[in-house]
Amino acid sequence: MSNLDLKPTPTPCGGEADTGPVKELLTGRQVKLGESTQVRRLLPNLGRRMVGAWCFVDHYGPDDIADEPGMQVPPHPHMGLQTVSWLHEGEVLHRDSLGSLQTVRPFELGLMTSGRAISHSEESPREHARLLHGAQLWVALPDEHRYTAPAFEHHTDLPKLTAAGLDATVILGSLDGATSPGRTYTSLVGADLALRDGASHRLPLDPGFEYAVLAVTGSVDVHGVRIEPNSMLYLGCGRSELPLLARTDSSVLLLGGEPFEERIVMWWNFIGRSSEEIVQAREDWEKGVRFGEVHGYNGERLPAPALPSTPLKPRGNAR
Repeated sequence: MSNLDLKPTPTPCGGEADTGPVKELLTGRQVKLGESTQVRRLLPNLGRRMVGAWCFVDHYGPDDIADEPGMQVPPHPHMGLQTVSWLHEGEVLHRDSLGSLQTVRPFELGLMTSGRAISHSEESPREHARLLHGAQLWVALPDEHRYTAPAFEHHTDLPKLTAAGLDATVILGSLDGATSPGRTYTSLVGADLALRDGASHRLPLDPGFEYAVLAVTGSVDVHGVRIEPNSMLYLGCGRSELPLLARTDSSVLLLGGEPFEERIVMWWNFIGRSSEEIVQAREDWEKGVRFGEVHGYNGERLPAPALPSTPLKPRGNAR
């Protein structure tokens, strides 16, 4: 998934975790993605830029695309991060410069590691389902792994946890003894929690992680705070359990991880450590080098937006 802002702002990230538990309710902002898809951007947010290594969260749908083209994101570059494609409804056709061609369907993991450089496109198939509903997320790669070789993984059989009124799917990392096959480079967790109306549960958490819970459907009380779609509750660190109470049939995404201590700069679809890195990456994309080519997409690749007039500066205090 791309950041299609025509004037993306540099995002200073890293070292921003609260050392103790908090309850910080975040609201998404509407962003247009491609020609016909509107997303709600929860991260980066005015008040919160990262949750562990999770640094970008878009939630979209459910959208009726029966008579629409649906998602149409032209070829674009990434570096220094992983992208996570997660669907509740619909399908997304992924193509990348490695030659991958894969349709990602509901509750399947599409995981792309950009490493030093990759490009990809995402689109709804020509013959597609009526509804499109899902999330796109990025994970920042730590310095020691950000030049790793690019890769794409597709996992259809993810571990699940079940209890009365609860069905959980572990997307990345580990939760309550269940571990996703998706490769990670920092200690983190991502899980989809489906709750039936009235269900009440307490999930075990790692006190060393910081956490946030994103509402996907329905209405859920998280630590006594009501969340509904277009909201995410940041919980900070120091929690050993996650109390949940479903007010309706609902689903949420649990995101967490060790606080990301490195200072990074996130601009457009790049994550780096200096302004010079970002400038060079943009130049390479515009020249058609380094990021490879995506074959088979019916359209032009996405041009890079203009850089801001002032140098990009990584910021953030180590925890």
